[in-house]
Amino acid sequence: MQVHVNFMAVAAAAVASYIIAAIWYGAIFAKLWQRLTGITEMKPAPVNIILVLIGSFIMAYVLDHSLVFGNYYLKTSGIQGGLMGAFFLWLGFVATVTLCTKLYEKKPWGLWLLDNAFWLISMMVMATILSVWP
Repeated sequence: MQVHVNFMAVAAAAVASYIIAAIWYGAIFAKLWQRLTGITEMKPAPVNIILVLIGSFIMAYVLDHSLVFGNYYLKTSGIQGGLMGAFFLWLGFVATVTLCTKLYEKKPWGLWLLDNAFWLISMMVMATILSVWP
């Protein structure tokens, strides 16, 4: 099975994830996130912005590959297949890893819920973009 990667779709999904993060942690939940983390100043360094964008691109790239293989083996396609794939990847990898972090670092449950809601929404938006882009 040969996988064709549409790098424009991957880039669009990565940028969408970054925009969602900016809105989620900036405009909507900034004060809640600051209260839950104890961080009072949110001034990301330019290198942080670049690294987050690179991380988003890698996540979108891997998500694209996962959706291709998932659609092939599960016989799903389109937005429904993308959303199902994103949900199970989030549940199996993001939610479980961040749960371990939460338990051992003794962070508030509210922070875990806030972060995981972001990752679930972000991954579903990325999967939708990757699923509909030809």
